[in-house]
Amino acid sequence: QVQLVESGGGLVQAGGSLSVSCAASERTFSSDPMGWFRQAPGKEREFVAAISWSGDYTYYAESVKGRFTISRDNAKNTVYLQMNSLKPEDTAVYYCAADPYWGSKWYDGRVNYWGQGTQVTVSS
Repeated sequence: QVQLVESGGGLVQAGGSLSVSCAASERTFSSDPMGWFRQAPGKEREFVAAISWSGDYTYYAESVKGRFTISRDNAKNTVYLQMNSLKPEDTAVYYCAADPYWGSKWYDGRVNYWGQGTQVTVSS
């Protein structure tokens, strides 16, 4: 069974930084796009960032552009999300995602593989 396991969430003050990572097992995603979504309490899950299989192309939600950086290490089958200048509205459960294909499915969450999520809390 394919597993995406997130780690690195936690509590941070506004303006601080946090990094989360996601390691895949049972299947390599080195040829697939990978990315991150988040879901805040009472809100729908939303797209945060994605990265092409090569790492040459990255995509960000407007709300995080310039503050978050997505990267990947295909040798480790791992994707990362570096979050800087965090705001209380970034508080959410962050989910790793992967899919064999890129496209509009990424913007409405119709991707095939999901992690279990990691909590990120930003205090004001």
